[in-house]
Formats: sequence, C-alpha cells, structure tokens
Amino acid sequence: RIRELLQTEPDWQDAPSAADGVAKLPAVTGRVRFENVGFEYDAGVPVLHEVSFAAEPGQTIALVGHTGSGKTSIINLVAKFYLSTSGRVLIDDVDVRAMPNRQLHQHLGIVLQQNFLFSGTVSDNIRVGRPDADDAAVRDAAAKLDCLDLIEALPKGFDTEVGENGCNLSLGQRQLLCFARAMLADPRILILDEATSSIDILTEARLQHALAKLLAGRTAFVIAHRLSTIRHADLVLVLGGGRILQRGTHTQLVAQPGTYRELYEQFIQATAA
Repeated sequence: RIRELLQTEPDWQDAPSAADGVAKLPAVTGRVRFENVGFEYDAGVPVLHEVSFAAEPGQTIALVGHTGSGKTSIINLVAKFYLSTSGRVLIDDVDVRAMPNRQLHQHLGIVLQQNFLFSGTVSDNIRVGRPDADDAAVRDAAAKLDCLDLIEALPKGFDTEVGENGCNLSLGQRQLLCFARAMLADPRILILDEATSSIDILTEARLQHALAKLLAGRTAFVIAHRLSTIRHADLVLVLGGGRILQRGTHTQLVAQPGTYRELYEQFIQATAA
C-alpha cells in the first residue's frame, strides 16, 4: 500500500518552462497578488470566486471568516499546493505556474496550529528548514525571538530530547520551537494558520511577542481566530462563501456594519464570558 501511494502520479507538475529553470526568483521581495482567482477542489464546485488583492512586501494579511469561507483555500494557492482554476496568483509579478515548486518553497515558511516535532533534540527540530545551520545560527534564531532563556531552561538546553511529536514539551514550548524553525529558515513569505489559538493567555503573551519578531520584514498570511492576531494586520480580508466581503484595517472594519463587526462583537462576548 505504501509503495502504491508513493508511485501515485500527482494531479499536476511544474510547467516545462519552470522545470527548465526559465522562471527564476533570485531575490524574492514577497509581493503577492491574486488576480480574479477562482478555485475548485472538485470540478464544478467552486470554493473561491474572483478573489483579487495585493500583499506588499513586509505586510501582514489577516484572513477572517467562518469555517468554509475560503481562508485555507487562499493559503493553499499562495503555497502552490494547488493551482487556481481561473485567474492568476503572482509572486513578485511572476505567475506561480511558471515557478519551480522547490524554488518557491525555499522562500516560504508555514507555522500551523498543530505542528509536528520529530524525535531528536531541540536543535535538530529547529534545523528542519535549514539542515546545514551551525549551533551559533540555531542559538541566534532563538535569541532573535527573545526565547533563548526558555530553551536554555530545559534540562539539557538545546540538546534536550523532545520526544515523539514533542511529548516532553509543553504546547507553548513546542510552538516556540516552530517559530524558531521558521526564523532560522528566514523565508520571505510566511503562512500562519492561527499559530496561537490553543495557547493559554499567559503563554500567548510570550508567543505574541515572539510572533511580532518573526513577522518583522516578511510578507505574512495569517488565518486568525483571536483578536490579538488581527489588530496589527496591515490588511484584513473578510471572507464568506469564497468571496471577499470586506477589506481594510481592524479599525476601519469595526467602524462599519458588516460581517467583521459581527465577528468582533462575538469575540468580545466570548471573552467577557
């Protein structure tokens, strides 16, 4: 069964021009544009409809909406896990269809709500995105996130065994390691699938500080459920039914009636309860 799975042909492969290295990304700045993008997982069942927006280098874009609104689909297209059914997705004004997958993913970092840690040491897990990094670079990544003290407080510091899937670490410690992993890889485009949603409030304060360090200077797409993640976004896209219903900053959207203000009021009520 494993052999059969590994031999399965992918639904699509790099275009010949991309495979030949015609489209190169020597110095990615991180500008991302969606031009009238439509997308279907299954033929005839659209999940995105004419989605258009631009993310400038260094901006944070928050994706907000109910389950099934299209947030994850947008993330999947940015990462080129799928190809758009219509329209274009461009990075630095180059259509992702013309980019080699491997090269694109070298400029991309992803931190999920539930990240995977491998058996091995803390250092081993931070090096996943950059295996050739030396010990000094690993420590520097942790120091840039202001979490060096938390790692050094572990029984053996960076040499602490994390256990299978991080079983020897707390949820907050695991997430910090994944932030450090992304910091070390130094991607120009960062995807966060609500990386702090299951963290307690005290731990979240520390993680939010580290997150701000990680986001600095990078183009980031954040699927957000907590208000703390959205407040400082440069652009909030409110999605519903695969369409952009509203766009603007947190302050702008709260000031006008619509889906975002409803979600904001629900959040406030839940927090008060």
